[in-house]
Amino acid sequence: MHVIEFLKNLTFWEWYILLFWPYRYVRLIVNIIGHCLYRSIPKPENPTYTNEDVTVVIPTIESNLEELRGPISSILACSPHELILVTTFGKYHGLLQFAASFGDPRIKVYDTKIANKRVQLREAIPRVTTRITVLVDDDVTWPSTILPWLLAPFEREKMGSVGVCQRVQRIRTGDLATRAWNWLGACYIHRRNFEISASHFYDGGTSCMSGRTNAVRTEILKHPLFLDGFCRERWGKYHLNADDDNFLTRWLVNHDWKTWIQYERECEIETTLENDWSFVRQCLRWARSNWRSNYTTLFIERKVYWTQWWTIYALYFATFTSLGLITDPLYFYSFYCASRTWDQTSAWTGWSIVIAWYIFTKVVKLTGLLRRHPSDIIYVPVSVVFGFFHGFIKLKALWTWNETSWGNRPDGDIDNSERMAPTAVPADVMINPMPGTQSLVRYKDEVLISRVPSAVRLSKTHTYSEKEPLLLGVDDI
Repeated sequence: MHVIEFLKNLTFWEWYILLFWPYRYVRLIVNIIGHCLYRSIPKPENPTYTNEDVTVVIPTIESNLEELRGPISSILACSPHELILVTTFGKYHGLLQFAASFGDPRIKVYDTKIANKRVQLREAIPRVTTRITVLVDDDVTWPSTILPWLLAPFEREKMGSVGVCQRVQRIRTGDLATRAWNWLGACYIHRRNFEISASHFYDGGTSCMSGRTNAVRTEILKHPLFLDGFCRERWGKYHLNADDDNFLTRWLVNHDWKTWIQYERECEIETTLENDWSFVRQCLRWARSNWRSNYTTLFIERKVYWTQWWTIYALYFATFTSLGLITDPLYFYSFYCASRTWDQTSAWTGWSIVIAWYIFTKVVKLTGLLRRHPSDIIYVPVSVVFGFFHGFIKLKALWTWNETSWGNRPDGDIDNSERMAPTAVPADVMINPMPGTQSLVRYKDEVLISRVPSAVRLSKTHTYSEKEPLLLGVDDI
């Protein structure tokens, strides 16, 4: 009875606190536990996968080729079987000469007609001869100890893809603005490490296996349906240029492959992000990708409802409900309204707890970053303010989610005119059944032989199963 009376006397804002705060913060508490308990799959004593089973594929449109020297050198130091670089036709000869400067026969260079990461990967994947393909961005530096850790999870038969933890290359000199932007990029990557380690601990799920370094079984990438869907994926009218790693992640889930993240210093890669206002454009592209891919996952494909119960709540739903622009002000306003009738002592105690908890939620995901560089604590207010501003970015991304371009690098969208060319209208015979029928599929006992050209008539000596489809070309009908 006391509980019922208590609930009856709650105000609207007290109900809001009772219902919304647990929804928002249980996720954080449980993720903290999962992140702390998460463990990488250990290296086996007698591995069946070695560096000779690895081909690294790097799509690039970089014009300043010296920027690639560090990443390529770090990868070659890990002794993969082969390193494939794919660029565009206009940059092919320059990249070929640059690759020759390494004097390493393991480097192969190919080109494509247009600048499109999916098209470039399609050019490389059929050329891979090893069991494992590692997809790598062109600004990623590897530690020399990465491959044994990266390959360890593949000892499990259904393991389809393995990622690693990441860090941003830090800038310690230069103006304050540059260092602040660099800090924001480091925060983004570190929060991502936190979230995907927690989600993998509970159900092995993630919304995106990052393309910065992603090891995949080659048989998955070479599957004809994967390659076709990968290069033909559309959002609205146009082929997607971005979101390649989202597509791969959804494919793995929909085809019952497992994913894993190796969270060890020995396999921690280093990457770069923009250190100026271009970082905002990067965030906008990532936010658009999240809206599009998470919508597709939850409402179109829907496989995750049976396989990734925690990831749905902690990552997918968060895309639609975590807007600091709205939730942060409501956090304080709801408590203000709820505490107006409290006595002064209770109100002050409550406010102290609310503020302390708010600070804790903004810092807890960054503790690993701050442990490495305690002096970075001066930038924490910058990340708090940017988190609020990021709400505008997410809303703009939702409003513009039909923009399928790369966005933050002009040379990435230079061939948009071809990618956005309208699809040819298929012939009527390809989309409508023949008169008097209900299906596009023709079965051998439903086709009048007189209508089939002699060159493609069925042989009497060939045995066909009952109701076997007879597939005719457009010119044969």
